[in-house]
Amino acid sequence: MPRSKRDRDVSLTKVKKKTREFKNNLIEQIRQSVDNYANIFVYGIENMRGTGFVEIRQEYKKDSRFFFGKNNVMALALGKTEQDEAGKGLHKLSELLKGQRGLMFTNRNTDEVIQFFHDFEADDFARSGQEANEEVVLKQGPLSQFSHSIEPQLRSLGLPTKLEKGIVTLSEDFVVCREGDKLTPEQARILKLLEMKLTTFRVNLVARWSKESGFKDL
Repeated sequence: MPRSKRDRDVSLTKVKKKTREFKNNLIEQIRQSVDNYANIFVYGIENMRGTGFVEIRQEYKKDSRFFFGKNNVMALALGKTEQDEAGKGLHKLSELLKGQRGLMFTNRNTDEVIQFFHDFEADDFARSGQEANEEVVLKQGPLSQFSHSIEPQLRSLGLPTKLEKGIVTLSEDFVVCREGDKLTPEQARILKLLEMKLTTFRVNLVARWSKESGFKDL
């Protein structure tokens, strides 16, 4: 009987080699960036969204580079102590690489970068597990923004709906979420159907390092 493709053995040696190569390549890229760029920022992310980050990358694609994730590897590349740091004071940046944080290398003026991220935010739909930042209540009566064909889906999500003369109608008031609720998948889906964006993507600059002036908290 032919052996199923699903039964293929996986060489742990190959997996480890690939992981090691990725780690070494990332370290090399970061150390090259230390040489190529004048300024480095440690940034933290609120409510990570790919679309928001793409917009930022587009803004800075000509003169900057971003790294995100693998905090321990990024810290190793910068240097975790004064003895092994890639530039004077860079070990202080390494200490800040915890949680959802990354590195931005740039040749732009630091004041310009700080102002850009201070002003930048992008509203988006909340996901399951995120915290609602406001209360949303739907009042009894017609939901004219929905077509009749979506009524079964709304009902399956827990809304007390019915069709009256072809119009989706709530039979009673319905609390979609309260402020501070951790959203369930159903709540997140309802909010998206209502086109209510309850989360905001932001990038917060934590600290910077420059070749001229060294480390500074922000």
